[in-house]
Amino acid sequence: VRGGRPGESAVPSRSAVLYHLMHLAVTLTETVGVGDVVEQAVDQLMPALGAEALALMTAEEGRLRIHGYRGYSAELMARFDNVPLSSTTPAANVLNTGVPSFFTSFADLRRAYPAAVYQDGMASWAFLPLMASGRAVGSLVLAYARPRNFAAGERAVLMSLAGLVAQSLDRARLFESKRDLAHRLQAGLLPHVLPDLPGLRVAARYLPAGRGMGIGGDFYDLIRIGPAAAAAAIGDVQGHDVEAAALMGQVRTAVHAHATAGASPSEVLTCTNRLLTDLDSDLFASCVYARIDLAGHRVRLASAGHPPPLLRRPDGRAEAVRVPPGLLLGIEPDVEYPAVDVDLPPGAVLALYTDGLVERPGVDIERSTEVLAGELARADPGDLDAVASALVRTAPTRGDDVALLLVSPQAAEGGARAAPCGWGAS
Repeated sequence: VRGGRPGESAVPSRSAVLYHLMHLAVTLTETVGVGDVVEQAVDQLMPALGAEALALMTAEEGRLRIHGYRGYSAELMARFDNVPLSSTTPAANVLNTGVPSFFTSFADLRRAYPAAVYQDGMASWAFLPLMASGRAVGSLVLAYARPRNFAAGERAVLMSLAGLVAQSLDRARLFESKRDLAHRLQAGLLPHVLPDLPGLRVAARYLPAGRGMGIGGDFYDLIRIGPAAAAAAIGDVQGHDVEAAALMGQVRTAVHAHATAGASPSEVLTCTNRLLTDLDSDLFASCVYARIDLAGHRVRLASAGHPPPLLRRPDGRAEAVRVPPGLLLGIEPDVEYPAVDVDLPPGAVLALYTDGLVERPGVDIERSTEVLAGELARADPGDLDAVASALVRTAPTRGDDVALLLVSPQAAEGGARAAPCGWGAS
């Protein structure tokens, strides 16, 4: 650290500044969200520059919003948070003009801004625009407890650091914008409420992936077909981005449309597969479709490369249902999906799930499926919501999203029996 004239703030040495600059550059490359960028910038800039206080803000809807600060009180920051960009303040001015301002004393600041009030107890200030792609995205305020001259070399360093923060901040805001858009898209494509079907209890869960944008292509659906029939579907489009979420919506819509038209499980998957191949997407999808005969207490299942459903029988035994594994959707246009019939008596629980619930690195998926079946066998089928919560708790650390759909038929009240529902072609 080099000293200046008596009473001046010490200026960090060139080697110290370069060290912190390189360290900041490395850490900022690993940040994802705006909060991460702000946290790293605040932690790294103050020791690098010898500042006693710092505030970082961005422009949002015509106002300056403070995202992070250090060395200032919360009460003081609250006075400056959300001030209009049209206000006569140094932070707003540097953002509007893109030109930095350096003040060696409050007298200098007061000459430039006559309405300024001395509030922070500091002696010198640097107001830096955060420039990214030729436009200002925010402002950075550095304050020093002792007078500082801000020589030309130091000003260049400050602007370089501000530019580094600005680029990372701009990238993080773009990522968050895309993520929010994708979340809204996915939320709009998944069912908000499952239909209330007489004679059938249901529960569902969806957990987003813990990496990337936190979205994916997992979906589930419960479909009313008639007075004594229902359908359940679950699927997984590969990927964790907007494209996966959008394609998921198309797959779910296709399955739902063919189901309500009365197609059999085999036909539903065959027609959905043709749609995906016609779309010529680079993504593939897996799916299990189940048509439930509530009168005959049977379920017909067809699968397109999806993990096998689990069936908990009324006596407590639980095991995987061996459904013929058809080809993934979207690979070949002319594929047949054979179906299998299984008893589904009142009190039984059919569990449809995606691979995020059973895939663990280094663990055989059949073993993971057995563990999940064991958890289903131990659960109390009288409370399907509790069963769903217990099953999702077995999920590994979420590198993938998880969808789960449980269905359980109930005995008809008073022993009444609904009219049987025809299966259709298989």
